[in-house]
Amino acid sequence: MSQTLADPVEMIRRGAPRLLRSDEELTEYSRALFSLTSKPKPTAAEQEAIDLLTLLVEQYETVRYPLPEARAAEVLRLLMERNGVSEGKLTPEVGFQASASLILLGKRQLNRGHIARLSRRFHVSPAVFFDEKSAIPLRRKIKKKARSGRS
Repeated sequence: MSQTLADPVEMIRRGAPRLLRSDEELTEYSRALFSLTSKPKPTAAEQEAIDLLTLLVEQYETVRYPLPEARAAEVLRLLMERNGVSEGKLTPEVGFQASASLILLGKRQLNRGHIARLSRRFHVSPAVFFDEKSAIPLRRKIKKKARSGRS
């Protein structure tokens, strides 16, 4: 066992990050995380802290505030409603008002660019726009053409 983990109870007693148990702790950890992530060039130790705090915050939020399954269009509609954004104001993110209408009607899927821009605009993780039906593959499987009989 490494010297660092020789006495984890003592580490926690001294204030090492631990599992969150309340919304007050969530607020405290979120402030610390925001402070670290706002630095232009975090050190290696700061990046380790960012990774750990992110894991702890995500774990707490997932358990405490689970998200219901929703299609990308439903998520977008909810974000628009909560932020007072109309279809017409989505043109910087989706290109045309007609595109926004088709996306909201479920007749067109969001692409990677849309998702990146919408997540920035609404300050949410891009993951909120993914569901099984609209999943965008990271890599496409391309069948290799059989070589002709040339040697």
